[in-house]
Amino acid sequence: MNKLCRFATVAAVVVAASTFATQASANPFAWLGLGYTPTDNGNQVRADLQRRTVEYPTNEAPGTIIVDTGNTYLYYVLGGGKAIRYGIGVGREGFTWSGVKTVERKAEWPDWTPPPEMIARSPYLPRFMAGGVTNPLGARAMYLSGSFYRIHGTNAPGSIGSRATAGCIRMANEDVIDLYDRVKVGTKVVVMPAAERRAAAGFNPFQ
Repeated sequence: MNKLCRFATVAAVVVAASTFATQASANPFAWLGLGYTPTDNGNQVRADLQRRTVEYPTNEAPGTIIVDTGNTYLYYVLGGGKAIRYGIGVGREGFTWSGVKTVERKAEWPDWTPPPEMIARSPYLPRFMAGGVTNPLGARAMYLSGSFYRIHGTNAPGSIGSRATAGCIRMANEDVIDLYDRVKVGTKVVVMPAAERRAAAGFNPFQ
């Protein structure tokens, strides 16, 4: 191999290593196979997924959480035809669900213990991970009654707007903290079917 070829090979290796390091830094849990898929803008959440108060007529009582799976939105009902809308990440194909739950308990910087079903699918996952900034559950978690599902934060904010989870509802940390502070144990949570895509309340494509 001549000197030029050796130089090109070394350069390619350096570039590849640099790219891997950058991706690992941006998403340290990619190796866990948690289905992280960045939005079109990388770690910048799309404008329509940013938290805002919107018009949202509903018969649900103020304080209810409504998950619009099809549009990747979560609404916190304020009453008077208004709600706070948050962008979320939802279950990937085969892992979406719908129904009515309640918030069974709440936790700040929650520990993560993958359920047996997840371990069976991905045996390389850790059996336990203490809460903290590197934990994939993020800053807060609200556990939904009678299930393994949670509304929780994330250390991969670019995944908001994606369909990549195993059924949990994923939020940006700043949004899950905001919601957590509003929600009480016993809060009603309505999860709409993925196919039931209602018009996005308050959505303006030019905002």
